[in-house]
Amino acid sequence: MLERNSIALAIISIALWMFLIEVTPVKAAETEPFAGDALCLPAVYSQSPSSCLPLGPSNFLTSMAVKGIPIPFKPLPAYSPDPNLVYSNLSYIKVGDNAFPLYASLDAAIARNPASMMEAGMKYLTKFDREDTDNGIYYQLANGYWIEAGEANTECCITSGRFQGLYFYQNPSNSFGWIIDEATVQAAPGYSSPLTGKKLHRENLVQIYDTAEANGTTWYMIGWDQWVERRKIRQFTVNLTPPDGVDNGRWIELNLYDQTLGIYENGRLVFATLMASGLDPFFTQPGLFQIYEKLDKTDMSGSFEADRSDYYYLQDVPWTLYYDEARAIHGAYWRTLFGYPQSHGCVNLSIGDAKVVYDWANVGDWVYVWDPSGETPTDPKFYGPGGF
Repeated sequence: MLERNSIALAIISIALWMFLIEVTPVKAAETEPFAGDALCLPAVYSQSPSSCLPLGPSNFLTSMAVKGIPIPFKPLPAYSPDPNLVYSNLSYIKVGDNAFPLYASLDAAIARNPASMMEAGMKYLTKFDREDTDNGIYYQLANGYWIEAGEANTECCITSGRFQGLYFYQNPSNSFGWIIDEATVQAAPGYSSPLTGKKLHRENLVQIYDTAEANGTTWYMIGWDQWVERRKIRQFTVNLTPPDGVDNGRWIELNLYDQTLGIYENGRLVFATLMASGLDPFFTQPGLFQIYEKLDKTDMSGSFEADRSDYYYLQDVPWTLYYDEARAIHGAYWRTLFGYPQSHGCVNLSIGDAKVVYDWANVGDWVYVWDPSGETPTDPKFYGPGGF
């Protein structure tokens, strides 16, 4: 009983103490201008409504709409070309840089009776036939000559890049691009931003919704809280306005900075892909040109140095569109990577992409070459005829 009385006295004491405490009332923040106002339903508001506050989700959606970012994200209105286009009906071999003999027949090759010599330099040849004899392996080329595999130091058979661009059935609402090197995705622009744990691999396709500058480079927003730096990606920016001088609504745009090619027709993007243009000092010349010759296949050879130390000979280069002296858009079966400058002035594409461009283009169609970075020389005096 005594214990119960002690507990009761303690409770009464606490209650009395709380009653005697002076309580300071909490006042509403005097600086809150929207106290009691209703929030708008989540939507994009081009003008502030008078009946509600376009804050929270509405503010986010509106800011995205101002930047042209669709909510929710939509897939690109695009599809891939026929995958069979990447395969050639020709078989190519790479031969050594040294000079070696050409033989008019297999018997002449076995007897070591050459008809002429193949010049030293970079050489890719078209294989027509192969003969395995007691005296060694011999290849017959598309031009009828024979070479000895060992003497020519051949590497058979060349597998070209399988990369393919995209056809578009309507114009995309935002930019897109391809990853050109393994990339880690970060939660915000900048090298110090947290990693998301997501990795992207070469030739992965991404959409680009926003850009930002950080650490001296451009960063691309490829999803919610997902950013990739410019070195790892090549952006395709849709330019629907014909360049000055295009008078038929048909042009091919070559972007030297992003190493992209786009086909446009009557205000619509038809096709987009990666390319490989001229490497310093063999730049692809900026300007507006017209296609003057179409060849389904052609041999290319030449040199730029006086001592011909950089001689090259390429047989049966496929799907070639000449537009600026010796500079052409063509398939490059000797390349496996695109998105980097690599050529001597020509625009190299995968075999499949070159076929798409070739089939679309007509003699007289326009080719617009430009570098949005301004780094490529524009003075015509800087340029010679160009090459592969």
